[in-house]
Parts: sequence; structure tokens; C-alpha cells
Amino acid sequence: MASESSTPKPLAIDSSLCFVTAIESFSRQLNLSLPPLKLPFRPPPFPSDFPQSKLIPNSRFVVDAFGHAGDYSLSYFLSHFHSDHYGGLSPTWCKGIIFCSHLTARLLLEVLKVPLPFVHPLPLRQPTTIDGCEVILVDANHCPGAVQFLFKIPCGDGKFERYVHTGDFRFFDSMRVDPVLERFIGSDAVFLDTTYCNPKFSFPSQEESIEYIVNIIQQTGGASKGSMGNVLFLVATYVIGKEKILLQIASRCNRKIMVDARKMTVLRVLGYGESGVFTEHESESDVHVVGWNVLGETWPFFRPNFVRIKDIMVEKGYSKVVGFVPTGWTYELKHNKFSVRSKDSLEIHLVPYSEHSNYNELREYVKFLRPKRVVPTVGLDVDKLDSKHADKIKKHFAGLVDEMANRKEFLKGFHRGSGEMSDDVDENATKAETEFQEFEEKEISSCMNISVKTDASNSGMGLSSLQEVGCTNLFESNDGEQQKIIQELRECLPAWVTQDQILDLISSSGRNVVDAVSNFYERETEFYEHVSTLTDICPKYPSKISDSPFTFPATDNKKVVILGKVDTSSGHASKSSSPRGTAKTKTSPGKRKRNFQDKPKNKSRKNLSLHSGGSKQSTITKFFRKAPHLSDCSKMESIEEQNCQDQSSPNDITEYVNKMDEFIQIINGDESLKTLVESLLVKTNGDMNMALDLYYTNPQERLGQNEKGHIFSGNPIQTERNSDECLSTQKKNMLENIGLETDLSKKINETFVSLPPEDYDPVKNACWRYGQPAPYIHLVRTFDLLEEEKGKIKATSMLCNMFRSLLVLSSEDVLPAVYLCTNKIAADHENMELNIGGSLVTAALEEACGVGRSKITEMYNELGDLGDVALACRQAQRLLAPPSPLLIKDVLSTLRKVSVQTGSGSTARKRNLIVNLMRSCREKEIKFLVRTLVRNLRIGAMLKTVLHALSQAVFISSSLNIYKEEMLGNLKEKLQNFSATVLDAYNVLPNFQDLIVPSLMGKGIEFSSSSLSMVPGIPIKPMLAKITNGIPRALKIFENKAFTCEYKYDGQRAQIHKLADGSLRVFSRNSDDTTSKFPDLIKIINELSKPAVSTFILDAEVVGVDRKNNCRLMSFQELSSRGRGNKDSLIAVDSIKVDICVFAFDIMLANGEQLKRMMPA
Repeated sequence: MASESSTPKPLAIDSSLCFVTAIESFSRQLNLSLPPLKLPFRPPPFPSDFPQSKLIPNSRFVVDAFGHAGDYSLSYFLSHFHSDHYGGLSPTWCKGIIFCSHLTARLLLEVLKVPLPFVHPLPLRQPTTIDGCEVILVDANHCPGAVQFLFKIPCGDGKFERYVHTGDFRFFDSMRVDPVLERFIGSDAVFLDTTYCNPKFSFPSQEESIEYIVNIIQQTGGASKGSMGNVLFLVATYVIGKEKILLQIASRCNRKIMVDARKMTVLRVLGYGESGVFTEHESESDVHVVGWNVLGETWPFFRPNFVRIKDIMVEKGYSKVVGFVPTGWTYELKHNKFSVRSKDSLEIHLVPYSEHSNYNELREYVKFLRPKRVVPTVGLDVDKLDSKHADKIKKHFAGLVDEMANRKEFLKGFHRGSGEMSDDVDENATKAETEFQEFEEKEISSCMNISVKTDASNSGMGLSSLQEVGCTNLFESNDGEQQKIIQELRECLPAWVTQDQILDLISSSGRNVVDAVSNFYERETEFYEHVSTLTDICPKYPSKISDSPFTFPATDNKKVVILGKVDTSSGHASKSSSPRGTAKTKTSPGKRKRNFQDKPKNKSRKNLSLHSGGSKQSTITKFFRKAPHLSDCSKMESIEEQNCQDQSSPNDITEYVNKMDEFIQIINGDESLKTLVESLLVKTNGDMNMALDLYYTNPQERLGQNEKGHIFSGNPIQTERNSDECLSTQKKNMLENIGLETDLSKKINETFVSLPPEDYDPVKNACWRYGQPAPYIHLVRTFDLLEEEKGKIKATSMLCNMFRSLLVLSSEDVLPAVYLCTNKIAADHENMELNIGGSLVTAALEEACGVGRSKITEMYNELGDLGDVALACRQAQRLLAPPSPLLIKDVLSTLRKVSVQTGSGSTARKRNLIVNLMRSCREKEIKFLVRTLVRNLRIGAMLKTVLHALSQAVFISSSLNIYKEEMLGNLKEKLQNFSATVLDAYNVLPNFQDLIVPSLMGKGIEFSSSSLSMVPGIPIKPMLAKITNGIPRALKIFENKAFTCEYKYDGQRAQIHKLADGSLRVFSRNSDDTTSKFPDLIKIINELSKPAVSTFILDAEVVGVDRKNNCRLMSFQELSSRGRGNKDSLIAVDSIKVDICVFAFDIMLANGEQLKRMMPA
């Protein structure tokens, strides 16, 4: 490394001249005639919403902000070639000069095709002067070409400000001894990559993670030289990045690495194209590089995509797949650092390999540079430097930044000489100081008068003596300069600091205000403890104002200790309890023109709930408070008068009466509810919010209903008096509004579904009444019990009870409940999916619950389930009144609306729909709503279990008398047979909405699968094959029964339906509609179909065929290269490069006749 003394002379660049040259060159390339640009440029100021984390202070340099490009800058810096940093660049870029490393420049030119004139690479570790500012690039230890930018910005008087912008980087030990970085120790700011700025992200080093991957490959697949084995290794990477892993696998496992064409293009730019390490041929390697989200989604938690991995395994002809997802996001601190997700012969290893710094490395880097401040560049709302999230990140580096430099910088603003201010500023400041001194003298005099009036007899001191003390000792120095220093110092210190302490600070600092303040904050605790000691030895005066902040020590009558302030608006005084929390008695220089006597002072929280007088912050309930009636005022006066005679505290009684009246006014009640309100306030010890929660969440405790619909208040006399009166409109509205809420709030109902079926009453044990729509809470309470239940029989019984209440009370909600229980919103063949990712659910949760993304991530890593996180966030919210109940049908309807949102703004519309659902959730509804959104209910009930429960519910509801009589007889067998019938019907007709559920509910125990015919257009569920380890095992399974075998073609399963209208539809083995993928198949079937055949359902295998090469059957991989089309249009026949043939091996329906059970004669 070159030393600082040998640093070459910086290369000078003028961005304006470079830009003019680039524009001229670019216009010549495009044959455009543009008017000549005039120098110098006068760019407009940066907009107020420009991300401050991307702007270098006191310059027009922006870093990784191409999406915010504008006329306000010509100098754009790109730290590395990742899309979240170069977003906004394109082949038409012409907004400014791009400064980056040479390797990143090559990627911009060859991959993004950015015009050459606008790309200006800079050398590493050599200073370059751009527009008078020095810039140095150093390696960032991220992806290839990634750099950190070191800026040296002139700020006048020969001084410079130094800034470090890390881009994305990973700290390593050699940075500590880098002479270039050492020159930026103590820099003004570090723009830091805070991707993993959380203590839980203490993942291991890159070397340890690479060692783990190499060992797994060697143990599982052996150290073969790229020969095809039975195990396929998949490594998820970005387009650029993770190359260290791939190179180590190739070197230590003696394998080539298979990559796609796009990745190979990037590797050629990086210089690996001709190295022989990478290949584009699948047959040359069993280690394949795949896209980042192929193996599963990583945010907000890892969700493996085993379906896709299995398809890849089958497609490529392997029997086992081992995948690696190298990222720090999957790191689990509480568990094994290398987590594994597995299913059957599929494994996914979550490797905490990251090219970003972990938490400890970030702190080490900041500790090494010791800057004045840290500017986060990654995180929620970090573009605003003063945002709450940015402040939270900065707290992780407290004690590592140069806080003394920051403090001195801050105090310079308070220490202004007369020559630094204009005449107007001097005049205003002098006037403000005079006003303040007059106010201070008046306040001190007022306080001393109060003390004399209350304690003259006890203290033995007269008014004159006290005034003498105050006038002669508060400001002992008559020196004008000394007074000015004292005054200025008081403006920078808390109000509890004594005069002696101020004089001591001035003396010890040589009359330097900045040094005096710095000295104070270094010894703040010591000063405060001294003041507290003085407070403890002060005499206690037995009066209402014994808490007066002006306390006179008995040991020294010549000193006055100022401990706080007097609340002149209410007559109550309080002491400050901490040095940081004490309000200043003086204002800053910029705010001296305020009316001090009108400003309420800080008050202690000691008696806040009891005092009705004085200044107090209004609560939200006061906003809804009605104006009190005259009668109420008279009652309050009489109560106060009576209590005064009883020598009780009038404030306590007044506050209590106010709370009762306030409570009644909030709930829109009347005098008849006073007894109820009184009891609620007694229960909650006067806590208004808790009483309101109790009132709204437990309405059965507050309301009774007699035959006429009257409300019982709990007072027999009052009830008797009200029973002869008509209900007011107010009460009627209240009853209508809480009708359903009253039933929902019965906590005893939560476990009723766990009762044995013979003990469960579908009407009495339900949480809603006949004729009302079923609430979502009915499902949720069942889900909550199912989550803890391990037994399959018990789980089926719970679901059965849940469905029984739906069948009896609101049968129209059975179908939506079935869909929600099976985590579906429509039949499989309808291709209706939610199409939302974890990030959208997290964003909706942020908005609905007011919790930051970082907090959600932190809670998820602790709880392990996004539904549990949502519940914890929701429980932390306090609502004035509970939301309207969610209904089962509304939840399903909203989810279907989410699934059909497409086009511009669809993400925002989806989020709004989800947020509205979340805001209406109560109890544990949000937990299972979020699990539904992420398609993971985690209740242990699969489709087969739900169908068994539904069939049992229908059977019991249709033959209740039989069920009660035949408790332990042959009823169990009947239930099993009926459930098997329903399941068989579903396999033939997997359509809940139009066929299964309506027919099952309509016919009851008379339901039969034979009554349902196959319907062309609705795919039949395929029978699942069982894997065996050889022919002997297969023979054993058949138990000496006769069987036949068919050749297994290497193609794709196709269930071909001809509908009554003559159209054809093709379905895959997963019941997905793949018609658009096979227009040539449609043509073949139409040509072979006879006119007499109106409908049919064929089961077949579609296989690729090379008709030009003796009709050679092609592999599954070659067939998969065909286009997929979409649900709205077929792929063009001319674009098809792989021909197909069809091998039909079964027919289930012909001309409306079912052939499923037909046997040969």
C-alpha cells in the first residue's frame, strides 16, 4: 500500500466540462443537433424531499441516487453494480457523469448499455479532484467492483470536511491498518451500510460459511469431477455477488459451476469467462447456480419453495436436491447458526454468508474511524436524518463516535462574539436579556413572598431578611463581564444548577463558556448529587406549597438553592427529578421573545390523577366531552361544599364526579347508568381508559335486557323506575349496535368447540344468533384450539362442532368457512391466487399497527411466526372502542378482491384492503388473518381433515336424533362411510362452490357421490403414486394381486377436457389450467375428435418429439423450454420450437357417461 507521503498528485476533473463533452459526443452518436450548452451552469437547489443519506454535505455529489436524478447535480457516484443502487440507469442515461470503479464501469457499459461518454471510472486508492473536492476510492469487500468513497470537501478558511460513504461493504481487519482510511479517522460523518444494524445479526465470518458449504457438498456428493450423480446442488445468488462461494466450490470440490447465459455474461466481464470454472451446459456439472428467489422467499422470513425445487429435480433427472441460500437475513441467533429446511429428498441449507457487515463489524468500523456522527443509509425512513428510525440506529453507536467534538460544535452556536452578529441581532438579544432578567427577579421575589407567608412563624425569618438574601447573594459579582458570562452559561445549563456551581465552572475553565459547559456535562452526575444532598438537609415546611422549588438550607442562610420552577398558572409547584428531564428556567437565544408567564411549567406525575385544577395535558376523552349542564354544575358544587365540611379533599371529589360525568358523556348515556359507571370506576381505581375498555369489551356486565328490551343498570330502584318508561332512541341504538358484540365478548364460548360432539350445542354454544352473519372470530377461536391440539380425531371433532354451528345459524357461511379452513380462496382450476409476498404483508402490518419494519423483523426472529408477531403488535394497541366484528364472508370476499388487483397502483390497493381487514381484527383474528395471507395457517388440518369434519357435521345435523340414540353403536362406521363418500365425490369433482357444498347441505345424509357426475372443465384429482425402492417392494404392496404396467414417458401430465360448447381445456397434474401452453395439442385433439363425440375427459402424457430426426422422443427438459403463455391468450404456434405428441392412457368420461368404475365385460 502506498503511504500518504507518496500519494500522487490528484487528477483534476471539472464535472461541468465533462458533462458538456459527454452531451456533445452522445448527440453525435445519435445524429442529433442540440444547441450548445453554456457555462457556467447554475443548477437549482436540491428539493426538500431529496434523500439526505445519498447527498454529501456542502457539495453537489450524490451517491447511489440515480432514481432521484435531476438538474441539481452533474456528479453521480455509483458504489457497486447492484440493482438497488444503480436503479434509474438505462441506455438513455444523460443526466450527469457517473463516477465509479473501473470494474463497475465495464458492467455499466456491457450489461446495462449505459452510454460511454457519461461513464467516468476512477482509480482505486488515488486521490482525484472533482469540482475542487478530493475523492478517493477504496475497496468495500462487497461484490466485485464495490468501493467506498472518501470525500474531502473544502469549507473555507483553508479548512476541509471529511466524509466516508461506505456504499455496501463488509468490514475486515486489514482496514484498520489502511493508510488511506487512517487519514479519515475523526471524519465529520460516515454514511454507513446499516443493513444488519441489529445485535441479533452477529453471523459468522465468510470463511466459516464457505467452509460449511464445501463440507456439505463433499459429504453428500463426493469430490467427483463434475460427473452427473444422483444429487443436484443448487446455489442461490444475485446476478453479481457470491462469487467467492462459487470459486471455492470449484477449487476445493473439483467441480465446474453451471450458470445461465446472463450470469455468464457478467462473469466474462469480471474475467472468469475463459477460466474453465463456469459452464452453461447442465451435463458438465451437478452444481447449478439459480436465481435469488428460486429456492424460496427470504423476507420477512424464509419460506422454502419445495414445489418448485421438486419440479427442477424431476426436470433435470436427479433423485435428491441440496440447496444453499447464502444470506445474513436467514441467520437465527437462538438456534443452530446453519439452519436446514427439509422435505422428502429435498434439503435447503440457510447459510449466514453475507457481503454486508454484521452488527459487531459495524461497531468495530465506527470505533476505528471515530467520526463525529453516523448517517444510516439502509433502513426504514433513513432518508430523513432526524427520523425516529434513523435516531434508533444511531444509538447503536453511542460512545463510539466523537461526542466531545459534536458537543463543542453545538456549543459554538451559543458562544457568539459581538463581532459575529449583526446590529439587529445584538439589539434583539440585549432586549431579550433585559426582559428575561426582569422576569427572573419578579419570579424570585414572588416565590420568596410565598415562602414568607407560609413559613414565617416556623423559619424565624422576616420578609426583609429573605429579600436581602435574594438580592445580595443570587448574583454576587457586580462585574459586568462576569454577569454576562453567568447569564450565557445559565442558558446552556439545566435550571437546577446552583450559583456556586456556576461560579466554580467559570473559574475552572478560565472564563471560557464552551469549556465550562463541556466540563459540566462530564461531571453532571456529581453536580446533581451535590444539589440533591442540599435538598435533603432543607427544612420541611408543613403547608400546601412545601414542594416549592425555592428551598432555603438551614445550615447556611446566605445561600439560595434553585431546584425547579413554580407553576404560576395553578399554584402547584414541583421538583425536577432528574438532571436530564428538568426544564430550563431560561430560553435559548433564538426563543427569548416568548411570554414566560403564560407558559405552563413542568409538573411532577405524583398527584396527576387527583388534581383537577391547574395546567394539565388533555386526554383524548376530553375531546369528546359534552358541555356540562347547569344541573350538573350545581350538583358538583353541592358535593364539593358537603365534602369541604367533612374535611375531605375537594379536588379528589371533584375529579371523581368529573370522571363519572365524562364517562357517561363518552358512551352517550344518561343518568340511569351512573350506578354502573360508579362500579366500573371503583373496579379500575379511577382509571378512565381501563374503565372504558371494561365497558366495551364486557358488555354483558353492563347491560341486561328484560322482556321489553330495557337496560338494567344494576340498581333495583332505578330499574323499577325505568321499567315503566319507554326506551329512548339513544338506548335502542345502543342495543342494536352491541347486539352482536355482546355475544362475541362471552369468553366462555372460546373453548366450547372442544367439547365432545354429543355435548356441544350448536346454538347455545355459538357466539352469534340465528339470522346473523357468522363472525370470523368463530373460525379463529377454533383455529386457536387446533394449533395446540396434536390428536387428529380431536381436531376433526373441533372442526365438526364449528361447522355444526354454521349449518344451523348461518348456512350461507359454510362455503366461505371451508375455503378459509383449507387456506384457499377458490378452486385450484380457477387459478385464483392472492399473489402477495411477505414484504406486502409486513408493510400492511406496519400501517395497521403502527410498528416499524425493524421491530417486526426483530419480533419475528424472537417468535418465529409472522402471525404471532401481528398479534403482539395488535395487543400493544389501545382502542377507544372495539372495531366492528369481522364476518367470515367479508374476509373471503376481501381476499378475492386482493387477488384480482392488477395494473398500475395494484400494490397500494392490495395493501389498503389488507390494512382495512387488520384494523377490524379483535382477539386473535389478526394472527390467523396474517397466516392466511402468507399461506401458512399452521393448524395441522389438511384438506382431507376439513372434508371429514364437514361431512360429520352434516351427518350429525341431519340425523341428530339417530346420533343421540346410537352413541357407541354402529354410528362410527356410518360416519366413516359417509366421510369416505364425501371425499370420493371431491376427488371426482373438486369444486366446493358449485357442487360439493350445495349438494351436501341440500341432501344431508342422503348425499351420494353417484349423484354427482363428472363435469368437463373441472379437473379430476389424480391418484398419488407411492415411491418404492424396487420391484420386490412393489410386489409386496400389491399382495399377490394381478396388475398391469405402463411405460412412463418423460413428458408432462395432461388432463384433456372437451366441453359441451366444443372448446378444449388442458390441466396439469396439480389441476392448473395449462391450455394456453399447448395450442398445438388443441389442434391435434380437434383433428382426431369425431363429430359424434360431444364431451370427454382424457388422461394423457404430452411428450416432446423431434419429427425431423426419425420422430425421436425428447426429454422433459427440452419440452419445458416451450413458452408458457398466459390465461388470456395462447402462445403463437409459429413461435413453438418443440413439437409434441400425445400418449393417451385413460378416459374417464365420454359423451356425458362416467367410465370411472366401468369394468370390462
